[in-house]
Amino acid sequence: TGPNTLQIRRAGGLEDFSFTDAIIATGGRPSDLPSFRFDGLMVISTKEALELERTPPNLAIIGGGVSGLEIGTFYAKLGSRVVVTEIMEQLLPGTDPDAVRIVTRNLQKLGMEIHVKSQARGWREDKGQTIVDIVTPEGLIARRADIVLVTVGRRPNTDELHAEKAGVQFGPRGHIQVDRQLRTSNPHVFAVGDVVGPPFLAHKATKEGLVAAEVIAGHPVELDVHAMPAAIFTDPEIATVGLQESEAAAQGRKIRVGKVPFAAIGRALTTGEYDGFVKLIADADTKILLGATIVGPDASDLISELTLALEMGASVTDIALTVHPHPTLPEAIMETAEAALGQAIHVLNR
Repeated sequence: TGPNTLQIRRAGGLEDFSFTDAIIATGGRPSDLPSFRFDGLMVISTKEALELERTPPNLAIIGGGVSGLEIGTFYAKLGSRVVVTEIMEQLLPGTDPDAVRIVTRNLQKLGMEIHVKSQARGWREDKGQTIVDIVTPEGLIARRADIVLVTVGRRPNTDELHAEKAGVQFGPRGHIQVDRQLRTSNPHVFAVGDVVGPPFLAHKATKEGLVAAEVIAGHPVELDVHAMPAAIFTDPEIATVGLQESEAAAQGRKIRVGKVPFAAIGRALTTGEYDGFVKLIADADTKILLGATIVGPDASDLISELTLALEMGASVTDIALTVHPHPTLPEAIMETAEAALGQAIHVLNR
């Protein structure tokens, strides 16, 4: 309501408060589509998808991004017939195509029907059944759906804050603009999490919250994150940090790439989970690590070592010279660093 005042709606009515410093952490919410408006029953968001009391026999998912595939994998394993529609050329747009191909193949093994470069046009009732019409490159198809899950992005929960009354400025998409200390245009109002924009990751929001709290406490700190890891909990998992191969190429960088399949790693073979690989991207001259992609068993756990390596400015030589215990999955990281140097033992060097 003002530069240092706010109003909270409670059961008994409105109550006014004053503050010295405040943190806005109202998060975000899923976005829907004009033809698929959320009703909480037939057309649902990720929130309702995690609260269903019964497994839907037929589940249509609009949006083949992270949330759609994670929840789709879950319900496919419970027995749902899952259809995924993605408007872009591949699932998980922006993710390493080599990794996406492995995940796509495994999703299809689960029985999931996948349509890329396709668009869900709308839904209708036909003889007591709900039908979703999908425009694919091959033409119009119709699929039965007991539930339609829309996962096409998120938007910030800022539209009812009226934070502009406190002098807080917003970006073009409604996200709050902040500096490296998470301060808004009002020096006593901070913002963290989904309200400040992507990537929409819980661990990013946590780190931002810690920085904002330390700044308020008077510590000379700022958000100085060189490497922000991300994990996708499909089967197998995908985890990334830093630059991907396509991003490095788009920047015109000269790079060296190491890639080792889990099928070359003893621990993966003994567990029977060896579909996937580790890929490292390094500067061609300095050999400094630029990024990593892992698809395979425990990818979400393995990525932390490479996140630390990026934060510390390590080279693939540093990683290759670090002894990893045997037999373990992290050996794949050491072996991939060796491959980037042309010194791999269990795969052909290129």
